[in-house]
Amino acid sequence: MDRLRTQFDGEHCIRLPGFIDAELLRFIHKRFEHARFDVRVHQNIGVELSLADNVTLSLLHFLSNAPTLFDVIRQMTGCGRIGCFIGRVYRMAPGAGHYDSWHSDTTDHRLIGMSVNLGAPSYAGGIFRLREASSKKLLCEAVNTGPGDAIVFRIARHLEHCVTAVEGTVPKTAFAGWFKSEPEFLSLLSRD
Repeated sequence: MDRLRTQFDGEHCIRLPGFIDAELLRFIHKRFEHARFDVRVHQNIGVELSLADNVTLSLLHFLSNAPTLFDVIRQMTGCGRIGCFIGRVYRMAPGAGHYDSWHSDTTDHRLIGMSVNLGAPSYAGGIFRLREASSKKLLCEAVNTGPGDAIVFRIARHLEHCVTAVEGTVPKTAFAGWFKSEPEFLSLLSRD
């Protein structure tokens, strides 16, 4: 844990191999066989496909809102209290005009970002990059092509991130979102 905290303090990003195990990934891949992905436009940031399957998304939200995971994320990153994790499953296909430009996620009580690779086989491109906002100095490049691997990164006003274009023939599919200070995850369940 000390090594991860030191790396995170220096690079503002860490990779966690095997974050989702193979059996759960097989279940998710089965769900993807008949799932619908709709075009989603993030104004001034990017274009992607977004999973319309609420069962898969609900399962991933449930698993990523475990209090023990919150404790580990706080220990690795030094962030404050976490109330919930909220994310989406997205897909970026090569040659389809999908992109994710430089931006900062410093809104809506976001503390830490996370992206989990749900794809198999490996895709090309789609590299996560993190830089200083003012100087544009690149701080981290994370290739996250291992099935079930995750990257965790700092959300801060002085930082920006992007994902490079996906190349070749295999799309990138990921579960991505934010550990947030609020709302509480249980309050989200009571609303839904």
